[in-house]
Amino acid sequence: MSVTVREYLDSAGRSPYAQWFHGLNAPAAAKVATALYRLELGNFSNVKSVGAGVYECKIDFGPGYRVYFGREGEHRIILLGGSSKKGQQAAIDASQKTWAAYKRAKHETE
Repeated sequence: MSVTVREYLDSAGRSPYAQWFHGLNAPAAAKVATALYRLELGNFSNVKSVGAGVYECKIDFGPGYRVYFGREGEHRIILLGGSSKKGQQAAIDASQKTWAAYKRAKHETE
C-alpha cells in the first residue's frame, strides 16, 4: 500500500510541520524523514489516534519526537505539525485545531 504525504498549508502558505522540522538538528531530521518514508510505505506500527481525527507517529529517538497528521482515506495523509514528548499536549491541541481548519476549508471548496 502506497501512501501520499502532503503538508498542511495555512491561508498564508505556511506549513506548521515545516516550521517545526526545520528547527531540528540533522540526526533528528533524518529520523523524522525515515519515519515519514515508512508512513509512505504504509507502515503505521508507531501510529495512534490522539483524537479529533489527528494521529501521532512516535519516533523513539532523542527526546521522543512526534509527528502529527490527519488522514484522507487510506492513501493520503496531511502533515500538521511535530513536537518532542515535552511539547506533546500543546502540539496535539494545535494539530487538532489545524485539522479542523483543513476540513472546513476543504468542505467550503467542494
